[in-house]
Amino acid sequence: MGGSRGVVVVVAGMVLAVGGCGGAADEAHRADGSAGKGTVSPTPVRSPSGELVKWVGGLCESTVALKNLRAKSAADVKEIRGADEGDLVARAGAIGYLSSTPSAVDRVQSGLEELGSSGVPAADRLLGALRKKVTGVATELEGMSPAMAVDDAAGSAEDVDELVRSLTPPKPDLPALAAKDPRLGAAYERAEQCAPGWKPAGRETSSPAPAGPLPKAADGKNYRACADGACEVLVTSTADITADGTRVHVSVADDYVTFQSGGTLMQLGGAGGEAGFGDALKATVVAHDKDGAVLKFTLP
Repeated sequence: MGGSRGVVVVVAGMVLAVGGCGGAADEAHRADGSAGKGTVSPTPVRSPSGELVKWVGGLCESTVALKNLRAKSAADVKEIRGADEGDLVARAGAIGYLSSTPSAVDRVQSGLEELGSSGVPAADRLLGALRKKVTGVATELEGMSPAMAVDDAAGSAEDVDELVRSLTPPKPDLPALAAKDPRLGAAYERAEQCAPGWKPAGRETSSPAPAGPLPKAADGKNYRACADGACEVLVTSTADITADGTRVHVSVADDYVTFQSGGTLMQLGGAGGEAGFGDALKATVVAHDKDGAVLKFTLP
């Protein structure tokens, strides 16, 4: 038994000795001001370059543009769908929608093409996937003519809207990637276009500024003056005008004037536009604003 007691004492001594050494070392570290065992100093995040901040901002701007495009598309289609079947205003709205939507998608596509490499592989893969998606939709829209709205206003608009709704950022999206990559995250924080609620600055249009009230139409609202094919009349909402035997239904909206004659439907925006009927009769938009349009019908 004496031998057994000796072993126990020796083992206990070793344990105590090991414990004592560890404790002394910890105290020594604390005494000289160094960190204790297990403390890890944070790795400093390298500041993102101006080029990366600009790149991230550009991608955020394109993402916002797509979000706004999806929202506008949904609102436009809801309005078109809510109009009466065959209604002229619905068809005019659908034609305008089918005409303007491809251009909006093309603008986003151009913005994405202007972005080079970010230097962050995951972010570059995201850009490539988004470019592919937007380019695919732009290509499909090229095959959709605004004339489709003449026969099926709601259906044609819904087909385009389905394509627009597919323009969502691929996963993982930029916020998810920024959360995983510190340098990308720092650039995301600095890019103003990535801030919640950011809105693009208003773009100046090429349309001239309003020059005051509409000019006086020579024949006012006397549409019978157009019977011989030559007149200048004011239309504030809708009108049925027969000029040189051709019956033309005119509808005036804030942004465009629509002419329908037989199976032909034409839409003009702003002043200076010209619609032709047959080989001779023409209608020119002399002036147009929210109050109406002054139209001039002429023959050669």
